[in-house]
Amino acid sequence: STIEFAGTLYTTVVKQVCLKNPCFNILAYNAILVGRDAGDFSFPKGSTVTIPPMKQGFVNVEFTIHSLHPAEAVLILISNKVDGIEGAPLTFSLKSQVNNIEPVGMIKCKSPCYE
Repeated sequence: STIEFAGTLYTTVVKQVCLKNPCFNILAYNAILVGRDAGDFSFPKGSTVTIPPMKQGFVNVEFTIHSLHPAEAVLILISNKVDGIEGAPLTFSLKSQVNNIEPVGMIKCKSPCYE
């Protein structure tokens, strides 16, 4: 899946990735970010998630839009063994897009067009 981070320039966008556990055992994952712009993304609530049996867990991914250039990275979730049970690795594509540019301020000046 692709997770899109769209917003106004210089704003922070947080996306919540929902992970479902369909089995009767606890699953645990470590999240890592790889790719060209991986350093621009972060995990504000930590990079580990434990999912109870037949429930869901969440990983929050944060991105601050600081450039008009689209950022790209990959979120990889690697399973930890819990009681000998290991989940399948999961990957998500992360992409950013600037939807709007808000002015920070305005400067008024007067000058002749030509002399």
